[in-house]
Amino acid sequence: MLPVEVMRQIRRLQLRARRAVRTLFGGEYRSAFKGAGLSFEEVREYQPGDDVRSIDWNVTARMGTAFVKRYAEERELTVVLMVDFSASRLFGTGATTKRAVSAELATVLAFAAVSHNDRVTLLGFTDEIERHVRPGKGTRHALRVLREVLYFEPRSTRTDLTACLDSLNALHRRRAIVFLVSDFLDAGYEDAFKRTARRHDLIAVRTSDARELDWPAAGLLRLEDAETGEQAVIDTDDDAFRAQFAARSAERRAAFDRLARAARVDVIDATTDGKHFDALLQFFRTRERRRRVSR
Repeated sequence: MLPVEVMRQIRRLQLRARRAVRTLFGGEYRSAFKGAGLSFEEVREYQPGDDVRSIDWNVTARMGTAFVKRYAEERELTVVLMVDFSASRLFGTGATTKRAVSAELATVLAFAAVSHNDRVTLLGFTDEIERHVRPGKGTRHALRVLREVLYFEPRSTRTDLTACLDSLNALHRRRAIVFLVSDFLDAGYEDAFKRTARRHDLIAVRTSDARELDWPAAGLLRLEDAETGEQAVIDTDDDAFRAQFAARSAERRAAFDRLARAARVDVIDATTDGKHFDALLQFFRTRERRRRVSR
């Protein structure tokens, strides 16, 4: 049984998520993912105007005339919320923490999905998949996802995106919509990221805090790596240190942006300054415009 204050927090976030789905996103959710899932419907004889790429060459060879495969859009989609549970998510110097940002966005996405009768699943990960909530529908299922994102305590503090993305692909062989919510403070995961983008409609939700990008002049500070426990004393009054820190942070972000472009993955930048819902709304509107133009 959850404590009363915990239940109140879940209720507050539930109401906020429902209000956001109703007032912010409207029809953008469905239009953003239209056509993401396709199921085979039939093979029929080729007609002028059909896309030649849909020709079924095996049937064509047997019948002696051209046949094409037809697919129907699947009305039921599977939305995978793959949420980083590593210790670095606890950081935050803005209006909130990366953990809270992740929870709020995951909740909105879960309620948006179930409101359209789609299935939602949760994969909470560190250096392994630590929590797997199987696909389900309805408000009770969305609330279970919310509870797990908010209050599940992982065993590990570290991150291994390669192992966890490979686990995702093993668990979900059919194409799904995957929101990967992480700060991406890891290395060597590029190939796994690209493999996942080829199999699924992958959207990267990059959580970050302003202090991860640059430091103000604030004298001597003792910092601790949340994932490894390593400590260091830094002099934030040192102009050279601040410049080097900012340059490394900028390059790390630029490298991820290049990776996302190469893999054709959309990126939602969710910061702890309280504007993460705006970033999510912008993603849906951009997706909707892109699909409208491509028609």
